[in-house]
Amino acid sequence: MHYNVTAMWQYVPYFLPAALMTLEVTFFGILLGLLLGLGTAFCRISDNIWLNGPAQLYIYLIRGTPLLLQLLFLYYGMRSILGLGALYSAVLALGVHNGAYLAEIFRGAIQSIASGQMEAARSLGMTHTRAMIRIILPQAFKRAIPALGNQFIIALKDSSLASTITIQELLLKSQQLASSNFMMMEMLSIAAVFYLAYTGLFTWLFHSIERRLDVSDRQGANA
Repeated sequence: MHYNVTAMWQYVPYFLPAALMTLEVTFFGILLGLLLGLGTAFCRISDNIWLNGPAQLYIYLIRGTPLLLQLLFLYYGMRSILGLGALYSAVLALGVHNGAYLAEIFRGAIQSIASGQMEAARSLGMTHTRAMIRIILPQAFKRAIPALGNQFIIALKDSSLASTITIQELLLKSQQLASSNFMMMEMLSIAAVFYLAYTGLFTWLFHSIERRLDVSDRQGANA
């Protein structure tokens, strides 16, 4: 098998719109997942059965079924009911899927904070909501950073499944180009390089956040 490295460079510009689309689907999917995850986490730690029950069911259903099934279900369902296009369906599926996993990450981080901190904040006159926002969530967010970074990278790679509903992201673009130039390995390699670059960027970003928060904690302890 001949692997044409030289010819690969001329096809890189064709991948740029697809690379941008991959970032777009990932970004909005993660943003929606963060909102759903945080809201679901609050429902999970609530004693109200009408909040806790649906949250548990949502997490069970999403974590118990493949993302590809969810993507196809939402795409064909939303297109027939609401007329949503492929991009909206992909973002919705990715957001709903990640929301279930992020909910458990946030729930675990929130519940890892000692209950005495909430009691101390309430004794100082803070409302439960104010104490949660100012005392509990900042600490929980710090503890959740490594898990959030892993989930964001997973979401980036999961965005490739959007190719199944004709989203012009990296994987579909590589397949389309390969069908015309018969260089399947080369086109897949270009897509892989983009994914590795994005993964490296995400990893660096979250490691930088972890280091900055660690420095902040040490400075606060030394003050």
